[in-house]
Amino acid sequence: MRKLLLILLLSGPLVVFRTTAAEDVFQTDRARWLQTADSLKPDLLIHRYAPVDIVEAVRNDAFYQGIGYAPTSMTMQTLYQSDFKTVRSVTLDFGRHLTGHLRFHVKTLRRCQDAPVRLKFFFGELPAEMNTPLEPWPGTLSRAWMQDVTMDLFTMDTTYTIERRTACRYVRIELLGASNDFDFAIDHISFLAESAVDESTVKEPAMTHAGMKRIYRTGIRTLAECMQTVYEDGPKRDARLWLGDVYLESLANTYSFGRHDLTKRCLYLFAGLSEPDGHVLSNIFERPVPHAQTASRCISYSLLFNAALLEYAKATGDSATARDLYPVALHQMQWAMSYVDKNGLFSLGNNPEGIWVFFDWKDGIDQSTALQAAVIIALRHTLELGALTGDHTHDKFFARSIRQMSAASRKYLYDKKQQAFVSGQNNQLSVLSQVWMVLAGVVQGDEAARLLERSLADSSMVTLGTPYAT
Repeated sequence: MRKLLLILLLSGPLVVFRTTAAEDVFQTDRARWLQTADSLKPDLLIHRYAPVDIVEAVRNDAFYQGIGYAPTSMTMQTLYQSDFKTVRSVTLDFGRHLTGHLRFHVKTLRRCQDAPVRLKFFFGELPAEMNTPLEPWPGTLSRAWMQDVTMDLFTMDTTYTIERRTACRYVRIELLGASNDFDFAIDHISFLAESAVDESTVKEPAMTHAGMKRIYRTGIRTLAECMQTVYEDGPKRDARLWLGDVYLESLANTYSFGRHDLTKRCLYLFAGLSEPDGHVLSNIFERPVPHAQTASRCISYSLLFNAALLEYAKATGDSATARDLYPVALHQMQWAMSYVDKNGLFSLGNNPEGIWVFFDWKDGIDQSTALQAAVIIALRHTLELGALTGDHTHDKFFARSIRQMSAASRKYLYDKKQQAFVSGQNNQLSVLSQVWMVLAGVVQGDEAARLLERSLADSSMVTLGTPYAT
C-alpha cells in the first residue's frame, strides 16, 4: 500500500511521520461534520415571475453579438386563448435573468386529447444564444449542458413544471407534434425562481453614477442566483460547489446578504468530504448524496479552504467553528509544505499525485510563480487562523516559512534586468506572476505599485484571461 508522507508543523524542527493510505485522519469527525453541514442546508425561497413580452429576433450590428429582441404584436392574453397548433412557436421575455423552473398549464379548446403533445423548450440568456443552431454540435463541453428540453404531454387541463432547473431570461416554446383531432392552448406560464436569499433585502450603497448602480444590482442578482443550497459555480452550468467560488462568493456575501450559515455549510461539506489523508478536494456534488469529485486534487483551490475559513471566522466571530476546522487547514499546509525545498521554493516535481493547478483560463500561462505566492498567502492565512483559535503551536514555523519563501522568491524568481518575476523553465513573464507576488506581500507599497504599472504596460507580458486570476 502506497505510503503518504505527512509533515507535522511544529515551532521547532519538522517532525515527520508516516501513515498508510488506508488510514483516515478525520475518521472520528467526518460524520459529525457532515451532519452539521446537513443541518445548515437552507430552504430555498421561491418567487414567481410572469413573462413580460412575446418577442422576435431582430438582426442589427448595433446589438450585442448582432442580434436583439423586439416585442411582437401578440399579447400574452392572445397567446393564452390561441390554438397552439396555429402559433407553433413563441419566444417569451421574462424581463430579467432568473434561475429556477418553468411552469405552464395546457387547456383543451376543442374536442378531447387523443394523442400526446410534444413540445420543445429552449432557455437562454442572450438573443444570440437563442438564435444560434445547436446542431451539429461544435463544442467540447457536453451537448447536454445546452438548455433545451423536450416534453411529451399525455394529459390536457394540467399544470406542468419542467424538472430541469434552468438559468435564463428568454424561453422559446416550439410544437413538435400534436393530433389534428383536438385543439389546445398553453396558458398560465410562469417561472419559479429559486435562491437561498432575497435580493430585495440588500440595501444599495449610496452611489450617484447610474452605470455603477446597474453594475451593483447585477452583481447582487448574480450572487443571489449562485446562492442555492451551496455556493454554486454557476446556476446554468457546473451547478456544483467549488472551493474557489466559496471563497469569492462568501466574501461578496459578507458585504451584502450576510448569510454566513451558507458559508459554514460549505466549509463543513469540504471538511467532511476530504480525502482520508486530510486533503480537501476541489469540488463537491450534492446529489444523490453529497460527494466530492474523485481525482480532483487542485492545490491552488485546497489552500483557499484556509482563506475561506479565516474570512468566515473574522466576519462572524465564530471561533468555535474555526477551532473545529483548524486541523483541516493545518493538513492543507502540511501537504503544501511537503513540496517546498530547502531553498524555500515550491515545486511539484514530476507530480506523482497528479495534482491540478488552476489560476486562470489562459492558454500557455505558466503558474509556478503564482503557486509559490499562493503558498505564502496560505501560510499567512493559517498563521492568522492560529491566532483566532488560540493555537500558537505553529507560529514560529509559519513565520519562518513566510520569510524563507518570500526571500527565495526575490532571490530565484525575480529578474533584476527585466524588473519582474519570471515563471517556469522558460522564465515566462506574465501579469499573473506579478499580481500574485504582490498579493503575497513579497513586494509591497510603492515597489508593488510600480511593478504592477510596468507589467500592465509591458506588451511582452502574458496577459490575464479572466478576472478570477486576481
